[in-house]
Amino acid sequence: MADHFQLRLVDSRMLVPTVRHLVFERVDGQPLAFVPGQFLQVHFHYDDGTATKRSYSVATIGDGSSPVQRIEIAVSYVEGGAATKLLGGLENGGVIDASGPYGRFCLQDADTHPRYLLLATGTGVTPYRAMLPLIEKLLAKGGREVVLLYGARTEAELLYGEEFEAFAQSHLGFVFHGCLSRQPRAMPRSTDRSGHVQNVLAELGPSAERDIAYLCGNPNMVDAAFTVLKEFGLPVPQIRREKYISSR
Repeated sequence: MADHFQLRLVDSRMLVPTVRHLVFERVDGQPLAFVPGQFLQVHFHYDDGTATKRSYSVATIGDGSSPVQRIEIAVSYVEGGAATKLLGGLENGGVIDASGPYGRFCLQDADTHPRYLLLATGTGVTPYRAMLPLIEKLLAKGGREVVLLYGARTEAELLYGEEFEAFAQSHLGFVFHGCLSRQPRAMPRSTDRSGHVQNVLAELGPSAERDIAYLCGNPNMVDAAFTVLKEFGLPVPQIRREKYISSR
């Protein structure tokens, strides 16, 4: 059941010049119960008084099952955007209106396929950050593999990239591929890939018997990857999608 509440900003940092990581706590002091992969909606008004809202995936790394006190999101700046004006200039102690959680872009207990293909671009990687505790439990059961393909133009734009790489190093069965479309790293890593996510996806040879796929981020990537997966024979129920659309 979605709830309406106020959030107070308690910390923030710039991940890259155009993406801000924000940490909130509920003004009422209550924790937030959510399933990793779900999102919140931030409610505000345009300058003319018209009500509007924006959706942001919860990026908090909890234990995967318990409510969390700190609610983390990543916000991309859009030139002239109303949400950018609100969240880009919000200072510690500032309060916003929110509701949630919403969405079904979550890992499903009923899934038994041996490999998970997680694809993302931009801030579309935030739900996978929140899923890390659940992925850890999944891998601990054995017989599972999780591959994260994260597309960015340059190394600097791989949001939370060091966190995912550290997780991959400490968890057998988790593979992180940074897919760089414009410029390779100055010091390339063996797991790096060149080009767009959907092109690298084809190299993995997706199969209906083996894979469950999650697609999150730019609508063009989501649509292109969806097409690739269908061409490899994955049925639609094995492809979960969440599109991130920049709004003014």
